[in-house]
Amino acid sequence: MDKLKRVLSGQDGSSDSTDILEAANQASTLAWGTRVKAFLLCFVLGVSCSILGSCLLWLPGVGLAVFAVLYSVGNLCSLASTMFLMGPLKQLKRMCAKERALATVVMLVCLVLTLCAAFWWKNNGLALLFCILQFLAFAWYGLSYIPFARDAVIKMFSLCM
Repeated sequence: MDKLKRVLSGQDGSSDSTDILEAANQASTLAWGTRVKAFLLCFVLGVSCSILGSCLLWLPGVGLAVFAVLYSVGNLCSLASTMFLMGPLKQLKRMCAKERALATVVMLVCLVLTLCAAFWWKNNGLALLFCILQFLAFAWYGLSYIPFARDAVIKMFSLCM
């Protein structure tokens, strides 16, 4: 019966027809409890890095560079945490979906620019600006997962203006 299911689903048992990504995905499956624990650990680590970075922002001299690194690492950890729930391929596909693509690109570009401004350009104002843009893009990205949330935010801001 299993052989019939494999044949009907297009997996006739030959290793040549198996896609490399599908094989990697099958090899790295985790139990649901493990996925939830890894999600919580990664998410808490991301939020902790962001909060710690915000607290260390006011250190004289190196505060902004430490903030930029910890805040960016926190955003990456928070973003990576959802990969444990959905799986990496599904998460990447959803990140690149039409409604999220712009927010994803802006968020990742601002993340890189934040680090560039803090370390290579040594421009504190730009680093802070890119952190703010990173936050806004991450929030807009997160709102895309809640039905009609973006429309509500746009309507709220249009009423305020």
